[in-house]
Amino acid sequence: MENLDKMNNSEIYDANAKLEAIHQDIKRLMERSNQEYLNLMLANLKKDILNSISAYVADDIEKGLEKSMVDPCRMRETCKERFTEFLENNAELIKQENVSKETINNKKAELEEIRRSAPFDKCDTCFSEVGSLFDKQINLISSLQIYDINKEDKTEISSIPEDIMVKSVLEPVSNKQRLQILKSMATETMSFTALSELTGLRGGNLLFHIQKLLENDLILQRHERGDYMITEKGYNLLIMLSNFKKYLEK
Repeated sequence: MENLDKMNNSEIYDANAKLEAIHQDIKRLMERSNQEYLNLMLANLKKDILNSISAYVADDIEKGLEKSMVDPCRMRETCKERFTEFLENNAELIKQENVSKETINNKKAELEEIRRSAPFDKCDTCFSEVGSLFDKQINLISSLQIYDINKEDKTEISSIPEDIMVKSVLEPVSNKQRLQILKSMATETMSFTALSELTGLRGGNLLFHIQKLLENDLILQRHERGDYMITEKGYNLLIMLSNFKKYLEK
């Protein structure tokens, strides 16, 4: 009798274990089914929203061009058809999962190519409206988080070598006189005497700053005791600083 009870208990335990396993399998299946249903519902919702946005963009293109393009103009309908094709093709980017910076740059280049073929001065009015509509499209694509205008730039920023950049770029131009020296050579060669008059430095003091620029390949001396001239690296650094200056003035 005792052995029978033990056997029954074992069978019951096994049965319970199997029932629990079946229960867990059913639970996982339901969860997976629910998740799949949710994903399908979200995908359909996203599709409906993007279709609505695309319809709005198409209407915005039509109204913007119709309202702002020069009229009368014998090229109006031809240009309007070309502009509409360009802008509607861009609108298709809204439906993509990801839009690269290269794609946007190619679109900008395409618009610039169209602009170069413009026959009249008054074409600037029409291109101004197309450019405005194009900018709105880019902002919309960015707001949908499928195009990050700074994503690739951020990747490049993260790869900047700090030690090298500070030593060979930032430190050499961190001094006012050294920057003066570099700027003076942007358009002409400079003698030691001319640099002395420019900076107000004499002898060893001036030589110290010149040496800093020489060591970092920002300038070079044409021959012993000869004039100094800027290098390609030095000139590119000045261009970079000039571009940065525009942001300081905003």
